[in-house]
Amino acid sequence: MRASRLLSILMLLQLRGRLTAADLAAEFEVSERTIYRDIDALSAAGVPVYGDRGPGGGFELLGGYRTRLTGLSAGEAEAMAMIGLPGPAAELGIGAAANAARNKLLVALPGGGGALADRMAARFHLDAVDWYRSGEALPHLPAIARAVLDQQALTMRYESWQDVRDWTVEPLGLVLKAGIWYLAARGGGKIRIFRIANIDELTVGDTSFERPADFHLASWWQAEQVRFEAELFGATATVRASPDGCKRLTAQSPRGAEAVARAGVPAIDGWREMTMRVEDSDHGARDMLALGAEVEVISPFSFRRRIAALACAIAARHG
Repeated sequence: MRASRLLSILMLLQLRGRLTAADLAAEFEVSERTIYRDIDALSAAGVPVYGDRGPGGGFELLGGYRTRLTGLSAGEAEAMAMIGLPGPAAELGIGAAANAARNKLLVALPGGGGALADRMAARFHLDAVDWYRSGEALPHLPAIARAVLDQQALTMRYESWQDVRDWTVEPLGLVLKAGIWYLAARGGGKIRIFRIANIDELTVGDTSFERPADFHLASWWQAEQVRFEAELFGATATVRASPDGCKRLTAQSPRGAEAVARAGVPAIDGWREMTMRVEDSDHGARDMLALGAEVEVISPFSFRRRIAALACAIAARHG
């Protein structure tokens, strides 16, 4: 553990130049006294590190010194794909490995490559979580990620919108979509999607499994999205929308944006009529209610009636 920290300190000094004992202690979650001992150990090993006391002081390597001890460990190699995603990497339990791998890559870059990469990281940030939503509690995610990598079966209790059920599955991959983690796993004779936050209990089994040779996670996920949306939004509705309603439809969903793009010319009052794919259910009706009085459903009548019933219930509740 200490040897790894010594190497990491050395790489950070190469990447960032001068760092104080407090900086390094915070980085590695150890005491400043431990950092001073580590610096002494590096000096004893022949690393030309020196320190200045007082304001503006800190530890620094003598000019031009570089180490070639930048080989990636197995865990760091696995974390390579998550280097630009510190939040998701931390959720998967590989945040430290991803950070160490990033530092090793930066150290290995020639010339000013490390400084250029740091400049990019300081100016561009990816936030995968949607607005007005906090991250979900995901206590089982690191164990699931490990099981995916090691091809170990999982036994879990899963709560869907229909019921609570026990599953034994073979985890094939993890997908992060709009800030929500999903598991692709083979269970009950087919490959299914499970939302990680809905897993109440989890046990990693001792048995391993063979991954399907023809399974490609990205292609499968894309096909599943198309299939799911076709089944979910299988109904078609005719709607009218004001200019403001058209803006709201466009912002609400790709289906709304598609309908507005295909809509006819505005009427004299500025309203436009269009056809769009909808979820003919209470959930779909609530989506339409969220648009306010700027959008009116013309048909089908059953969908229009469902929206009217919900609106009446809301009015009665608040009356």
